[in-house]
Amino acid sequence: MNNDNNLAKEPDHLIAHGVDDEPVESNLRTFKGRSYQVITLIAVVYAAFHMLALNGLGLKALTGGLVDIPFLPDFPIETWNFRIAHVAGALVLGFLMFSSTSFPEEEQTRPKAVRFLAYPLLLSALFSLGMAFYFAWEIASGTMWNGIDKGIRFNEIWLYGTPLWVATAGSIMLSWFDKQSRGRFAPHDFVLAACALSVAVYLITIYGTLMRNSTGTPFAPVGISMAAVAGTALIMELTRRVAGMALVVIATVFLVYVFVGEFLPGFLSSPAITWERFFSQVYTDAGVLGPTTAVSSTYIILFIIFAAFLQASKVGDYFVNFAFAVAGKARGGPAKVAIFASGLMGMINGTSAGNVVATGSLTIPLMKKVGYEKNTAGAIEAAASTGGQIMPPIMGAGAFIMAEVTGIPYSDIAIAAIIPAILYFVSIFFMVDFEAAKMGMKGMRKEELPRVATMVRQVYLFVPILILIVALFLGYSVIRAGTLATIAAVVVSWFTPYRMNLKRVYNAFEIAGHMSIQIIAVCACAGIIVGVISLTGVGARFSNLLLSLADTSQLLAMFFAMCIAILLGMGMPTTAAYAVAASVVAPGLVDLGIPLLTAHFFVFYFAVVSAITPPVALASFAAAGISGANPLKTSMASFKIGIAAFVVPFMFFYNSTLLMEGELIDVLRSGVTAVFGIFLLASAVQGWFIGNHANLAIRLVLTAAAFLMISGGLMTDLIGLGLAVAVFLMRKVLGAKPAAAGA
Repeated sequence: MNNDNNLAKEPDHLIAHGVDDEPVESNLRTFKGRSYQVITLIAVVYAAFHMLALNGLGLKALTGGLVDIPFLPDFPIETWNFRIAHVAGALVLGFLMFSSTSFPEEEQTRPKAVRFLAYPLLLSALFSLGMAFYFAWEIASGTMWNGIDKGIRFNEIWLYGTPLWVATAGSIMLSWFDKQSRGRFAPHDFVLAACALSVAVYLITIYGTLMRNSTGTPFAPVGISMAAVAGTALIMELTRRVAGMALVVIATVFLVYVFVGEFLPGFLSSPAITWERFFSQVYTDAGVLGPTTAVSSTYIILFIIFAAFLQASKVGDYFVNFAFAVAGKARGGPAKVAIFASGLMGMINGTSAGNVVATGSLTIPLMKKVGYEKNTAGAIEAAASTGGQIMPPIMGAGAFIMAEVTGIPYSDIAIAAIIPAILYFVSIFFMVDFEAAKMGMKGMRKEELPRVATMVRQVYLFVPILILIVALFLGYSVIRAGTLATIAAVVVSWFTPYRMNLKRVYNAFEIAGHMSIQIIAVCACAGIIVGVISLTGVGARFSNLLLSLADTSQLLAMFFAMCIAILLGMGMPTTAAYAVAASVVAPGLVDLGIPLLTAHFFVFYFAVVSAITPPVALASFAAAGISGANPLKTSMASFKIGIAAFVVPFMFFYNSTLLMEGELIDVLRSGVTAVFGIFLLASAVQGWFIGNHANLAIRLVLTAAAFLMISGGLMTDLIGLGLAVAVFLMRKVLGAKPAAAGA
């Protein structure tokens, strides 16, 4: 039922169909026949491998010891080996699925010379891979590996590293000119996949010896550095293909800084580091295999699988239809639906721009239909989808990275996020509602909407989310809670027309494999930046800069930290934006005496809202593409609609009760007064207060009252409330007539 005529015949007027289907990127290959079967099998094996590994279920364990196939890994896998395999699998799958360039609308002649050059490069990559296996055989035979032996060093440089570098660099560059058809594999991408395997096999082999402890020292085998150089180039190339140039440019700047930092003045100056020392350590848990990949290989991949099962069972459609049934009739109805649906889907989705494309393709046209102008329609969707990243319990995977980086229990982070998330979405609701009131908009007609009674009868489809939340707060591990929620998604599907049989489960794992590529590449690339910060000490020097600013004004230091967090996050997915900002900015805030949780929430929120901050606002740009509006105007509008997100972090900095710290009565009072403050702030920004337009003087008074209410002190709350009441009474006394507004 994909067209309007069919939708009109739908007895329950369901609006959302396939709302969470993955969009087809401009450089995504669309295979058919045997090629499709091969790539699907790789994706399924990759996703299922993670689900089994995370739960410690190998084939031998699943069959009670009846089936024991040699060379299959035993679960649980050693941590570094698991992370290396995690990154390598994403690289292989990503290079086979995503082309180096966008596919043209019309078929173009493919340059044969460029394609034929792939074959000698493939031989070079396979030779390097063969040498990695040869090294593994030598070590298994008793050879004591080290970084000093001339024979070992010769083999690593000339028989392993050089062929790997030639294949990697050559295929990356030549793939930019290989115009392969959309339905076929490109030879150069096979080379890059082989290079990724070569890096993984070598590192797993060497890290299984005592040489694992030599990284970052002159005694480290040179092969580690050469493998890390190739691995870094592969990660950055895949990141460019799936997430654009922004993160790649930032990573490149940081990498250049490693080698030019000794020549820079002031706090940017860093000690001289040789390329061998740096790269021997960047592909360890101090960099690529550090916190970002730790989270992407566990919590993120698990919740991607959960989201894929929700998608395969069509539960995502129900979320959106439920939102339409509940809020569709309100004035500006589709905009309020976008707030609810995009917030819920964005919490699971993991990327603001991706969620805009998924839900915005439905909500944005409907917002335009009821009267929102196209810039505003796109801005509302962008702001709502971005808010999903701060919606507990999943928070677009941000909570898991925060738990990994800070050591604070995940449940504490999810609880602390409740009030700030409420404030964010309440603000958007008020902004949307006041805009609809000013424009005299109405909601959608009853006959256009899903029936509330039907939606209520299917409320059991929320069970997977409820099981996830309950399991987490009963003390189950995140892995166990996510697994139980995934199983619940299968079970509830049996009560719908989309019953999940083995074929649909297979399809869900295939979806998960595809969905995971971008976030894994981004996390690995962010790990490169984290490695640079860790190894050069620039984070500590930035902390000293913040401390010196704080001597002048703590508020000035906080404002500076906000700007840096937003700048670092511009053009980057949320996960990477937070990971980088947490390494650069958060330590400085902690040094200022700010509590660890508050400091990281401060950084996290501004990393999130960088997606709607001009001039580079990924979520807003994605929404503009759907609405047909000007991207910059849409990003300005989304900045205005999400203005509360720029205030909330300062709120819980000055009032920790908003992070659920303190007595219950104080938390409730702060939450209620902050919501009222957000209401006043939205009224001031939109110029609409209690059913009528507000002039400049009233808007200024409302702004002052809003900040007094938001600050959290009892006296400031009373003064702010007094100002708001005074404005209300003054308008009553002067006899202001309510403006016409849609019901």
